Amino acid sequence: MAAPLVKTKTPGIYKRGSRYVFSYRVSGKQRWESCRTLEEARRAKSARLTDIGRGEFEERSRVTFHEYATEWVDRYQGRGRRGFRDSTRDDYRRQLDQYAFAHFPPRTKLTEITPSAVARFAGWLCDGNAQAKRVHAQKAAQAARGGKPAPPPLSDDAAVDLSDATVRNIMAPIRACLGTAVREGLIRSNPARDIDLPHRPAVEDGNEDDRRALTREQLAVFLGIVHPRHRAFFQLLAATGLRVSEAIALQWQHLELDGSSPHVKVRRGIVRGKVGPLKTRHSRRDVPIAHELVRVLRKHHDESEWRGDDDPVFATTTGTIIAPNNLSRRVLKPAAEEAGASWAGFHTFRHTCASLLFASGRNAVQVQRWLGHHSAAFTLATYVHLLDGDVGEPLDLAAVLSANKVQTSPTPNDAIEPELVGAESAV
Repeated sequence: MAAPLVKTKTPGIYKRGSRYVFSYRVSGKQRWESCRTLEEARRAKSARLTDIGRGEFEERSRVTFHEYATEWVDRYQGRGRRGFRDSTRDDYRRQLDQYAFAHFPPRTKLTEITPSAVARFAGWLCDGNAQAKRVHAQKAAQAARGGKPAPPPLSDDAAVDLSDATVRNIMAPIRACLGTAVREGLIRSNPARDIDLPHRPAVEDGNEDDRRALTREQLAVFLGIVHPRHRAFFQLLAATGLRVSEAIALQWQHLELDGSSPHVKVRRGIVRGKVGPLKTRHSRRDVPIAHELVRVLRKHHDESEWRGDDDPVFATTTGTIIAPNNLSRRVLKPAAEEAGASWAGFHTFRHTCASLLFASGRNAVQVQRWLGHHSAAFTLATYVHLLDGDVGEPLDLAAVLSANKVQTSPTPNDAIEPELVGAESAV
């Protein structure tokens, strides 16, 4: 039996149990709403009556946030021309399940997700102890489903700290989901649009392994001791700088090994075992390869059981695409340890390629296009530590002008050297 309505000091607003309720009429039908406090009920009733008077009233959706977000993530197609990749959809689904659905109760209505509620969610993400409790609760639920013993209790100071980048990634599906709800008329504004996200100072631990490159000696030792079956794979990584997701996605049709300009055509990538489009349009590129690597790849082709145009260049013994995690654990790490580079990973070969390109005199734009970065500025910011910081020898201007046959005294236009005309045209 519902609790009785009790009059308040505000006409038309009643208290029922712990909630404050009010009614209004739309198109001859009576509607009821409830709020947590009397002040919220006053503001809400005033807003409804104002909207009805202006003809701007939209009935509040009764769908819950869990229901809407679960349905939304399955049909969302993105907002840009590039569309929405399935791998990103999987990331969004996982982030909603692990974080948003763990924080917002199942009965929370979509219209109850306010800016303050989103701000509290962001604060919860930044609370290390709260995240430790979330992880513990999820492990306990997983153990219960599998009939396994529950994990040991948490200590009072247990903490799981999420980085600022992780918090921003978790907020991305929330913002996109609520933005779609606005466009579909379910809510009036996106409560996650202007939420301040954390920018905490990073702790410098001196670990720069993520951007280290192999020395020439380490690379030579690694390629000499790595398992022969996979040697061509690592030679290609070091010589082309391909991302591992791009390298394992290569098919024989993507290798141009004939002619005077052999190259690798980078056209797709594989992430979590799924073939998908490249990360950006800049990732689509043709990377030149030396004739020695051509010889290695031809030999690899002749020795492979899988030689069709649609077969993977680097396949397992059953002809399927190799699994990077298994290759790293069984092949990469043991060889890297023997080469004195136990810190090395797949991306190390990409950094090594960049290091060798800069050492050979390539400029930032060339390296950017070689690696498939979106801008030369990003390339420089990523690999500035590879560049020589010395200003070098003094610039001998007289020698430069002499080499270009430039006279130091004014010369009539009709007496300008042909070489200089050509130089001006080129500029």
